Amino acid sequence: MHKRILIVEDEPAIRDMVAFALKKAEYEPIHAGNALEAQAAIAERIPDLILLDWMLPGTSGLELARRWRKDSLTREIPIIMLTARGEEDDRVGGLEAGVDDYVVKPFSARELLARIRAVLRRSREDDEDGSIRLGGLRIDGAAHRVFAEADGDGTGEEQAIPIGPAEYRLLHFFMTHAERVYSRAQLLDHVWGGSVYVEERTVDVHIRRLRKTLEASGLDRMIQTVRGTGYRFSVTIDA
Repeated sequence: MHKRILIVEDEPAIRDMVAFALKKAEYEPIHAGNALEAQAAIAERIPDLILLDWMLPGTSGLELARRWRKDSLTREIPIIMLTARGEEDDRVGGLEAGVDDYVVKPFSARELLARIRAVLRRSREDDEDGSIRLGGLRIDGAAHRVFAEADGDGTGEEQAIPIGPAEYRLLHFFMTHAERVYSRAQLLDHVWGGSVYVEERTVDVHIRRLRKTLEASGLDRMIQTVRGTGYRFSVTIDA
């Protein structure tokens, strides 16, 4: 079955160009010109990936991304932002909203397809990951969910933690490589697959998001910054 890709773009010319490229690459494109049409398309059938324009009438793409990352129905759908905003702060803003990648307009069909393949490949690899329990956290690889215990001693009641796909990959890697320090470049290579499209600043953005995700359970301090080197996951909390 062809992968279903939702194109949320209010400019018909761009939407048609992207749809044409997707069909040639044997994807199934679905069109939406605004937030309401996008929600209707998702309600009809969950897409495998969303291409989301930053500037939309009414609700912006940035706000849509934030909304979808909070919704259990759409939380795990990979999102690639289509944007004319090429400044670093704008790109970081998109990443902090929960998008998995971004493409700056104008872009070529070849570049867009390469990014789509990379994001879908990472998403597929996530589904094959196993389960692990460590320091009050448990990853259920089959269900693709994360659970936490507030006391962290293995006896407390577990609660599910809402988590985005990039933060899930990052946490899984950390937990399967606990106590080891990794530089930003190493994390990009292991977690994002060494994609040439992702910058080292991306790691910092998702580290912040992961810490915020774990904060309510009091487990955010396990994601530790090692000054001048990188990051590590440790069940031993530094004083």
